[in-house]
Parts: sequence; C-alpha cells; structure tokens
Amino acid sequence: MLFDFLVNLDTDLFLYLNRLHTDTWDEIMWWVSNKYASIPLYLTVLFFVFKKYKFKGFIFVIALIFAVTIADKLSVHLFKNVFERLRPCHNPEISKLVHIVRNKCGGQYGFISSHATNSFVIAVFTSILFKNKYFSFLILFWAITVSYSRIYLGVHFPADIIGGAIFGSIIALIFYFISKKVVYGTNKN
Repeated sequence: MLFDFLVNLDTDLFLYLNRLHTDTWDEIMWWVSNKYASIPLYLTVLFFVFKKYKFKGFIFVIALIFAVTIADKLSVHLFKNVFERLRPCHNPEISKLVHIVRNKCGGQYGFISSHATNSFVIAVFTSILFKNKYFSFLILFWAITVSYSRIYLGVHFPADIIGGAIFGSIIALIFYFISKKVVYGTNKN
C-alpha cells in the first residue's frame, strides 16, 4: 500500500511538473538536456582542476572520468535493466498525458536517470574537490537543472531523478575519497 501511494504520488508530481511547459522552455530544456551542451562547463572545470592541483589534478580527473563511466553503466545495468520501470512517455497508463519535446522518448526504462546520476557525480565530486561555496552552489544548480530537464522533457519520473542523484552522489564520494587517498596517502584530511 505504501509503495502504491509513493508510485501514485510520483506520477502525480511528474504530471504536474511536466505540464509546466512553453515553446521557449521546450527549446531551453532540450538544450540543457543535450550531453554536448555541457562540454564548455566540463572544460572549464578541468582547467581549474589542473590550475589548483597541477600534476595531482590528473589523478582527480582520471578518478572523475572513471566515476562517471562506472556510474553511467551501473545506472543502466543495476537499475534500469533490473527494475524495468517504464519511462513516463512509454507508460501506457499516462503516455497520452505526457508532454514530449521533439518526439524523443529514449529507451524503454527510466529508473534511475543516467543524466541525473552523471550530473551529480560531477557536481558532488568537484564540489568536494574545490571546497568553494559559490562553485558548489553553481555546480549543484547545474546538476539539478539537467536533472529537472528530464522530467520536463517527459522521459523521467521525479523518483528516477532522486534515485539518480543519490546514486551519483554516493559514487562521487567513493571515487573522491579513493583519489584523495591516492594523491595524499593516509596523512592528509
């Protein structure tokens, strides 16, 4: 019963958020969700990693790349292919109510969102790495915006996003602490 309540709440929240659309926001959210749109952000982050950490930055960058790659694969193989929860745009119970932008729905299953997972890996890892409240605010805002765009576009339920954000954050923490141990050994806090 509790599970059914949560699924219904998730569906209702999705439908409410997905209905908040305009032609202008359709284009903005389509762009925000595009994996190539964040390349300038990634390059800027890489620049500052190397500026702050010099050669040690390579280890952090490699750890971040591994973290994103592993999180992306696990979000599919440990979650989507196991839980097999239909995306809203593929769910026959609500698909006619879903606003889809550019008629793109994606793969059949949506739990958990790989976009949310990967965005939160990057945001949490770099936020801890830089220890700067302004950077942390901006990078987390970016991750939340990318994640929300998936609801807006009709391809993920809020629970898919929340699950991806949590999973991505956990992966980020694991890889950050491993890379920190490699860079500094056991003596550095």
